[in-house]
Amino acid sequence: MSQMTTQTVPDTPAEKPPARGLRGLVGWRRILVLASVGLVVISLTRVITGASDMSSSGAISAALALAAPIALAGLGGLWSERAGVVNIGLEGMMIMGTWGAAFFAVHYGAWAGVLGAIGMGLIGGAIHALATVVFGVDHIVSGVALNLLGAGAAAYLATRTFSETGGTQSPSLPALPRLTITPLSDALADVEQGGIFILADLASVLRALVTNLSILTVLVVVFLVLTWWLLWRTAFGLRLRSCGESPVAAETLGVNVLRYKFIAVLISGGLAGLGGGFLAMVASNLYREGQTGGRGYIGLAAMIFGNWRPGGLAAGSGLFGYADAVNLRGGGNIVRAYLLPFAVFLLIWGLWSLWRHRNGKRVIGVVSVVMAAVVFAWFALTSTFPRELTGMTPYLATLIVLAFASQRLRMPKADGVVYRKGEAS
Repeated sequence: MSQMTTQTVPDTPAEKPPARGLRGLVGWRRILVLASVGLVVISLTRVITGASDMSSSGAISAALALAAPIALAGLGGLWSERAGVVNIGLEGMMIMGTWGAAFFAVHYGAWAGVLGAIGMGLIGGAIHALATVVFGVDHIVSGVALNLLGAGAAAYLATRTFSETGGTQSPSLPALPRLTITPLSDALADVEQGGIFILADLASVLRALVTNLSILTVLVVVFLVLTWWLLWRTAFGLRLRSCGESPVAAETLGVNVLRYKFIAVLISGGLAGLGGGFLAMVASNLYREGQTGGRGYIGLAAMIFGNWRPGGLAAGSGLFGYADAVNLRGGGNIVRAYLLPFAVFLLIWGLWSLWRHRNGKRVIGVVSVVMAAVVFAWFALTSTFPRELTGMTPYLATLIVLAFASQRLRMPKADGVVYRKGEAS
């Protein structure tokens, strides 16, 4: 009897075979492996195609400056949705942050502009929290309304406060401090100019990190790490995430669900507003109507790509920021160069799908192989990417990455669910 009982006991988690491949790696090791593979691919593409600007320190610096506001918007979405509140009003909060940064920076100085951007974002977050958490308004409806409200309010306030410059833009804003480690930057510049495989590309990345780096970019990295620590290493973060997974269960354990949701949406608004402030004070040095350019939505996409986690969000923001930098630098040749590794990726994906489904459906594999042939033909038969399509690069990158990443995504279970106090009883 004892032997029969032993045989019927299910396997413990310790007896299960370990995960293989990238899934078996710890999060930071996985990111390191993917970053290394990406660097090798970029270096090979640069050597084969001759598109030297694709990994230059100038391109990387521009990518960092453009990735930072996307990361801040994505962090705002992460805080909100981890607490169970969908926030597609990030764009409106960013727009309000652009005006807040410009107005307070012009009148009270650069750091006052940073606080002004956060403050205007907090106002947007408070409106969204009041509508969704307190009054139970549908989260999508509230977010759309907030986007319209933010755009209209910023345009009206700019007309009233920046009339001397036409009302559609502000005067030049005072600059925030920038960091440069001159000896290291000069040494890395020599290595970069050498053009050696891998070494030149690595030197370009490192040089961008130590040359003319805005202090606000450093703060973005701090916020990413701080978010990870608060949400995954503290009791406060555990309670907040429980509100996004099962608010009823959280309430039965004594968690004030409405309070945590409200706090999360306020933080979300402040971060998104700071993202708008970054655009005004660092990326362009002035407020300009419509300067967010949909980056709030791209931040939301980066958050989804990152599977609602800060590490993945940082990777997604870097990818979208780099695509945006290539667009702004007029990189028709750079976009064309990337057609080659994209064609190789599609071919490998298609062949793997055909092998995996050799006894079943092969539609995905066949389509991928055909697309690989089309993309490679496009690369071989053209000398540059059409300028009219280059502007679509950031948005195409968003769609492509989300299409391939969609199978592994898992949103918080109660994300977007309207919750009212007392449902546990």
